[in-house]
Amino acid sequence: MTTSNNAPVDPAVREELSRLRDSIDNIDAAVVHMLAERFKCTQQVGLLKARHHLPPADPAREAEQIARLRRLAENAKLDPAFAEKLLNFIIAEVIRHHERIADHTDDTDDATGDRR
Repeated sequence: MTTSNNAPVDPAVREELSRLRDSIDNIDAAVVHMLAERFKCTQQVGLLKARHHLPPADPAREAEQIARLRRLAENAKLDPAFAEKLLNFIIAEVIRHHERIADHTDDTDDATGDRR
């Protein structure tokens, strides 16, 4: 490995960089799996809301979650503004899923797709 000015990199630095990147790759994989689990839960919430004609969005719950996540971020020494942006992105995707589920559930009895 060389730097942008083509100077050779110390093998110890190269090894440490590789170790850190491996950790980052593992963390990224864990984040993806955790998000997948989260979306499995929110899909169930969306089905429940649709079946009971509840709105896809819940602004009070969203505000509580944002405040909670900001506190968690502060305690973890993570920028709370970044954490809030990330959660807002996730919430927007969840609402989009809930709207799609509600549209589909209007025509069916349940998630299996049985027609009314």
